[in-house]
Amino acid sequence: MKRRTFTTLTAGLSLAASLFGTTAIAQDNMRIALVVKALGIGFFEAAAEGAQEAADELGGVEIIYTGPTDTTAEGQIEVINSLIAQGVDAIAVSANDTDALVPTLKKAMQRGITVISWDSGVADEGRQMHLNPSSNALIGNMIIKLAADHLPDGGDVAVLSATTTSTNQNIWIEEMTKVMGNYPGINVVSTVYGDDLADKSYREATGLMQSYPDLDAIIAPTSVGIVAAAQAVVDAGKVGEVNVTGLGLPSEMAGAIESGASQSFAIWNPIDLGYSAAMIAHALVSGAATAEPGAEISIGRVGTITLDESNSAAMADPFIYDASNIDQFKSIF
Repeated sequence: MKRRTFTTLTAGLSLAASLFGTTAIAQDNMRIALVVKALGIGFFEAAAEGAQEAADELGGVEIIYTGPTDTTAEGQIEVINSLIAQGVDAIAVSANDTDALVPTLKKAMQRGITVISWDSGVADEGRQMHLNPSSNALIGNMIIKLAADHLPDGGDVAVLSATTTSTNQNIWIEEMTKVMGNYPGINVVSTVYGDDLADKSYREATGLMQSYPDLDAIIAPTSVGIVAAAQAVVDAGKVGEVNVTGLGLPSEMAGAIESGASQSFAIWNPIDLGYSAAMIAHALVSGAATAEPGAEISIGRVGTITLDESNSAAMADPFIYDASNIDQFKSIF
């Protein structure tokens, strides 16, 4: 994948720029801030590549890639306050908390800043629209199906999620629960949280295997958790006994597929997701589209979305990766 140059700001650097009135961003450009759950996560770095691709295609757009150093609402609030002080044109946020960001994002909208959420949403009053990477129902079904497909006689599975307040993971787990009746014999024994931290996710996965010696699968609907869980399975000597699945990046999961710690996993293309978020933000700022139920918004090469009654839309279906195709994608994202 071709590497592109985009502006990356931590909360501290962003705040310093606003306090001193200096920034590397040209003032005659449209400035779109891509606020992620935390910096240093491969999924979000790939999304930033996509956002920059959209900016290059549109012209006159500067992408500010920023987020806290840990997956907390407090960290994102600090980042967003800094962006408000800078007077950016749009904020596109993947939220660490459904409700906690709302007052700060409402302040941003009151200042004339376009606010959208993507990947992990905020409550309706805290944004103008939300872009789901896929249908929540399809994702919820997919993550349990990935485990059940390799357990024809049923078995015990556990869920390793991100944080207790992560909007998207909570919805996907809820949707998964709704379709459990379609997978007879599959028993969810526990749900634990690794806070999207590799070391904590590893410990939680290890704890699951110790607490449930007959555990057959760990479902991690988070790109950080799935990698950590796969490593925990390898280190525990349980390859072939415990299958790790869920949502992950091909570049990060290729080793797990090769070792057998994971039979398959799924993800949408985060490059497309960042690209689409930037396209939507640009359309709303420029007046080419309006965030209202029934509105159709172009997302460039990805296609078109139609907003539902909550001003939400889905980008695409998840795609399954396994030993048959992992080599085609592991060098891309």
